[in-house]
Amino acid sequence: MLDLPTANNQLRTTQLVQVRTESPTVKTFMFTDRLCSKAKPGQFLMLWIPGIDEIPLSIMDTSNGVISVTVKAVGDATRHLHNLAPGATVGVRGPFGNSFTESRGRVLLVGGGTGTAPLLFLAKQLASKTDRLSFVEGAKTASELLFVKEVGGICQEKNIITTTEDGTAGLQCLVTQPLASLLDKEKFDMIYVCGPEIMVKRIFELTEARKLPIEASLERLMRCGIGLCGSCVIGKYRVCRDGPVFNAAQLREMKDELGISKIGFDGSRIPF
Repeated sequence: MLDLPTANNQLRTTQLVQVRTESPTVKTFMFTDRLCSKAKPGQFLMLWIPGIDEIPLSIMDTSNGVISVTVKAVGDATRHLHNLAPGATVGVRGPFGNSFTESRGRVLLVGGGTGTAPLLFLAKQLASKTDRLSFVEGAKTASELLFVKEVGGICQEKNIITTTEDGTAGLQCLVTQPLASLLDKEKFDMIYVCGPEIMVKRIFELTEARKLPIEASLERLMRCGIGLCGSCVIGKYRVCRDGPVFNAAQLREMKDELGISKIGFDGSRIPF
């Protein structure tokens, strides 16, 4: 029998209490929800935009019972969400999925784009527990580098690397490029990753070659969030129920699909 969440899966309505612009294409939306206030870093929720659609979103923060989700406007639903103002009603289900495990040694976090958001949530919780916290963040351009100030408040400047594809901030390269030398030079007890799946695949290959531990959060099309629809399947895993966080052994099992193909809206398998 399929083990389904009960209370977490009930749709609750709430109102946006704050909307913050992070970049020209990214906003953070804040609201209250009792169940999601108990979420752990790595978990996600399903946010319903009335009359439009329901979308999966990583949880970025739960401070003081206020839930924050960071969203890039990339499709119809997210564009409608970006048009909402404080006071607007939305629906919430969750939290769903597993979470990152907590490492107490030397930790490296690697975020690409909005993938930085759940890693910031994790970094806040790890800050007082780890021996050292390092952060590598990448984006296409300087205006899309998210939470630079917040990361700087958690990690020492010497332990932060930023990259942009156009060279407008930090190193001009993909976020994966500085990692090879960093992983060769320094020892990490855990590497946490969240970002585009092709980025995750490349970082996994770097850690595999060096036999390093890794946990990566994956993002796939999700219609239900509870493991029924099958739209988020990769290999033998359902991202919404078995993930979204996967360890090295699990990533190894899905390597023939990771960053290569996914299930599209019509149910067919399509390339990245």
